[in-house]
Amino acid sequence: GTFVSIKKKTNYELRGCIGTVTPNQDNLAKEIIQNAVSAATRDPRFKSVTIEELDQLIFSVDVLSPLEPVDNPEQLNPRQYGLSIKYKEHHGILLPDLEGIDTVQGQIDICLKKGNIPKNEPYQMYRFEVDRYH
Repeated sequence: GTFVSIKKKTNYELRGCIGTVTPNQDNLAKEIIQNAVSAATRDPRFKSVTIEELDQLIFSVDVLSPLEPVDNPEQLNPRQYGLSIKYKEHHGILLPDLEGIDTVQGQIDICLKKGNIPKNEPYQMYRFEVDRYH
């Protein structure tokens, strides 16, 4: 899988981010292209990127390792590992090494919130590493 993040050059404010945990395309290049287009045009948190703002943006690509099941929060490290939490049809995911996310509990809480997963449900956690390209 891959994630493409778009940020403003001036303050690194997020402008769009879309990704896939497992590949949906025939090869990595197509996966990146599909996610880049989606990050620019389909992230529900933002309006579509315009041609006029392209020179004001920076792009990064994260290529994900396969998900590894996690039995214990001690196996997590928000600087090294991304986190995926699943419960029934709900899914929250967070990339590693993000500014302001310094604790395992903080990483778990954000994933639960993103996936709309109650804390007291028997969710499953998975970790992954990324190769990040700027």
